[in-house]
Amino acid sequence: MCRHVFAFRLAMIALSAPAALVHAAPGLAVRLVGAAVVVTVMGSYVLFRDWERFGPLLLRHPTLLAVDTLFGALLLVAAGPDSTLAYVSVCTPLLAGLVYSWRGAAIFASLQSLILFLVYAATRELHANLAQSALFPGLCIVAGAAGATQRTLLLRFGEATRTLTEVQARLAVTEAVSAERARLAREMHDSVAKTLHGVALAADGLARSAGAGRPDPALLRQQADLVARSARRAAAESRELLTDLRCEHRPSRTSDLMTELAAEIQAFTARTGLPVTCLPAEGADAASGTLPVAPAVARQLRSIAAEAMENAHRHGAPSRVEVRVRLDGGLLRLSVHDDGRGLPPGTTLDELRRTGHFGLVGMAERATTLGARLLIGPGRQAKGTEVSLDVPRDTALPPPSP
Repeated sequence: MCRHVFAFRLAMIALSAPAALVHAAPGLAVRLVGAAVVVTVMGSYVLFRDWERFGPLLLRHPTLLAVDTLFGALLLVAAGPDSTLAYVSVCTPLLAGLVYSWRGAAIFASLQSLILFLVYAATRELHANLAQSALFPGLCIVAGAAGATQRTLLLRFGEATRTLTEVQARLAVTEAVSAERARLAREMHDSVAKTLHGVALAADGLARSAGAGRPDPALLRQQADLVARSARRAAAESRELLTDLRCEHRPSRTSDLMTELAAEIQAFTARTGLPVTCLPAEGADAASGTLPVAPAVARQLRSIAAEAMENAHRHGAPSRVEVRVRLDGGLLRLSVHDDGRGLPPGTTLDELRRTGHFGLVGMAERATTLGARLLIGPGRQAKGTEVSLDVPRDTALPPPSP
């Protein structure tokens, strides 16, 4: 805003400078007017061109604006009150209001009005037309008030903008913390908590076998080995979570989804004894039977499949589970179907969240992070439950090599 004021001043001085030089008396008066033209033009140009550098200097030293006002008064006397320099006089209280607030606006508006009245009196136009002579002094007062008001509005707007920025930053931090807490909750539920539940079940079985009348050493050894494997798996999953929290590592460019699912199915079958069939991926590499996907996508799909199988084992009492992956047009489809009892009627995510069952809730959150559609229900079969996930192909498949 101040830069625009100086641009207007510069234009008005340039227009009126020739008239001021022509009307000045020869000798010392011409030199004084010429010096005033140079000082006012150079000062206005410097502040217009580099306000960020020289503006603070004008803010700290109001006397600089007072000196400029006196030079402008000299030009006004030489050029006459009817020249464009009268508009420069109006700019001075406007600038004072923008820079120095109400007190500065009042002082410079009064000073500039007094100068204008003196110039009119010196040219004998004050008594000839008093209303016209009071026009520019009145405009100086109005301009000073307008500048001070504009300064107040700009400061309040800046304060409101800073406050809004701080609130947005706090909201962003809160959302980031909430998202990270939700991610950790999903990882804990789908890995460590689930494995520890398996450790507890295996330990209960070992305790029952050991408390029998004549315990079978082979059975005790097998159950103890299951407890040890489950405990080692829980420790490995805990280390993996800590690594994700503490380290910044660069993941591999691709992951084979079929290999990831096969490893999860093997671990699940060894722990539960429930047979799982993993059908070859439709649309995968026919020679190797692989399906390369982005590493983050592979991790989410593996977790969803693992949770679906775990839910079927705990709640559905199935005899078998089937896992299928296929590429269908622009989608990668993952489905996990069991032949168990199925979901209770009327099951909703809100109800599961209220009752502390976070498995399906975590699956839905993982699907959301992938921009995928998750469907849970009877599926194509008359019996059991099917978890179906449709991931956009552009999201699932890795980017092409450069």
